[in-house]
Amino acid sequence: MRFWLQRLAAGLLLLLAVSMLTFGAMNLLGDPLFNILGPIAGDTENPTSVALIEAAEAEYNLDKPLPVRYAIWLGNFVTGDFGVQFSRDGAPPVRDLIEERLPRTLTLVVMAQLMATLIAIPWALWSASKADRAVDKASTVVTFLFVAIPSFALAVIMKWLFTLKWPIFPQTYNTSDPFWDRVWQTFLPALTIAIPAGAVYQRLLRTDLITTLQEDFILTARSKGVSKRNVLLKHALRPSLFSFVTIFGITTGALIGGALVVEQIFRIPGLGSAIVEAILREDFPVVLAIVMIITIGFVVLNILVDIVYTFIDPRVREA
Repeated sequence: MRFWLQRLAAGLLLLLAVSMLTFGAMNLLGDPLFNILGPIAGDTENPTSVALIEAAEAEYNLDKPLPVRYAIWLGNFVTGDFGVQFSRDGAPPVRDLIEERLPRTLTLVVMAQLMATLIAIPWALWSASKADRAVDKASTVVTFLFVAIPSFALAVIMKWLFTLKWPIFPQTYNTSDPFWDRVWQTFLPALTIAIPAGAVYQRLLRTDLITTLQEDFILTARSKGVSKRNVLLKHALRPSLFSFVTIFGITTGALIGGALVVEQIFRIPGLGSAIVEAILREDFPVVLAIVMIITIGFVVLNILVDIVYTFIDPRVREA
């Protein structure tokens, strides 16, 4: 129980810290009033402008000190009220935007993680079984290439190859298409994100597998005549997964960052395009909501990683 309470407390502290830093930065680095009203915000002599300014200040709590505004925003956020988008024309609530865009980004990231795992584990097992041979060295070069290439460059290459030169995948994402059609439209963007992540996972898992294969219990299994395949799958893989599971949780943040770029290139209207548009408009409520949702997802995933640890090695719960 103490193990889980510590993890939960750490997650809550992280969420609080991120919310404070993001809220402070967004409000200190920009002028919310100008973002809502435009040039009218600087016209304090015109009675009509003054009335609009006062109305906007009251509606968005801009007439209150920053700590009070943060407390109001945090209280609303934990109850599911993300506020409204900055606009003088009565834009819809931020929650409507999140509910529309989140499933698309979530589908993209989940597909990318599944693909990366399916790429990495067989690749690492094969590479570890042929450690230091020519094919393993060639595999190392390929993984370094995939890790080094920027996500936007890989996205452009993948889109050109598989939607233009060889039109295997659709060029555009259509939000009105049936669910499975949209999943197919997400396949290539997800693969674009998965390839570099899979290369990272492969390098880490390969190294751990090679170390595990030198352990005494592996040598004992081999001396008993256990086949090489069974040694890898039944004896070496499970104890080699700690680092893989750790980096799986940590890399999710990087995958989300990659998804923001890939969504732009493949024109997927997800959280990536939403946060880019919001940053350009300095639409603070949208940026705050998306950052917090991404952070919550990161914290929840890492708690799930801790749960997986306990299945790999129950002694973790006693730590």
